[in-house]
Amino acid sequence: MMMMRAMVLERQGQPLQLREVARPAPGAGQVLIQVTACAVCRTDLHIVDGDLAEPKLPLIPGHEVIGTVAELGSGAQGLAVGDRVGVPWLGGTCGRCPYCQAGRENLCDRPVFTGYTLDGGFAEYIVANSAYVFAIPDIFDDVAAAPLMCAGLIGFRAYAMTGAAQRIGLYGFGAAAHIIAQVAIFEGREIHAFTRKGDIEGQAFARQLGAVWAGDSDQPPEQELDAAIIFAPVGALVPTALAAVRKGGTVICAGIHMSDIPGFPYDLLWGERQVRSVANLTRADGMAFLEIAPRVPVKTTNHVYPLAQANQALDDLRAGRFEGAAVLTLEDRGE
Repeated sequence: MMMMRAMVLERQGQPLQLREVARPAPGAGQVLIQVTACAVCRTDLHIVDGDLAEPKLPLIPGHEVIGTVAELGSGAQGLAVGDRVGVPWLGGTCGRCPYCQAGRENLCDRPVFTGYTLDGGFAEYIVANSAYVFAIPDIFDDVAAAPLMCAGLIGFRAYAMTGAAQRIGLYGFGAAAHIIAQVAIFEGREIHAFTRKGDIEGQAFARQLGAVWAGDSDQPPEQELDAAIIFAPVGALVPTALAAVRKGGTVICAGIHMSDIPGFPYDLLWGERQVRSVANLTRADGMAFLEIAPRVPVKTTNHVYPLAQANQALDDLRAGRFEGAAVLTLEDRGE
């Protein structure tokens, strides 16, 4: 039996454990991928901390995976050994439920998710459904590409929901916001960045990327917004964002988990304002995003950790100790 190193979640609320575990073998329609980089997402944090219930346990987290195809399972199509690919959150869908049949596979009734119901990329190898991985544009190295697999993809789906909005507020300026701000500015939109209170460095970071305004999340913007995207998992920001958007505007909740939304007066919603959520992604989202990202070109700001320091990366993310994204690397396989 071939073995590999992996960071394993044995119980929610407890640190990950560095373990030697059996290297997976690709089944029908799957590929074995040698992982080179895996970004650390706030969803990983929600899984480890227990905000998202009922993960597969024990579990190898991680769903922003970059690596090279090492082996093909029977029936795997469209890929060859040596191809560089990315593995996203959506690991597979049933293809038969009404949502899949309607082209809305992000809402599939029987989905599987990388790093949640399937073992993920905090490991030296991962198996993935060959139909749900993406070819990675050559312009991005492995570390730069890793955050694109969720922060980029989910952020892009949320951004698409803003429609023709010209003035867009981003609440929570982390991994997803710093990517989507670049896409929006490339397309001629105006970005207003809202950070945690007193985050001077985060606000300066947003301005460096081209935001026309940056301030605390409890501050009103200087002008009414056409739309707002909430990346921070803070329900109290929903009425705040509603108060900031114009009549007919949209507030999009882009996270998979959010604290409870407090009561708010109807006049914040009145005027045909909308509140929407984002659920997962479709493969079409991925292809559309990976087509535009090299044209921007998107530049990800990353803080790199070796695999064995995954707990430190999670803790730094939890505490907001860096701008951009955290990425685990596996280049030094003897670390």
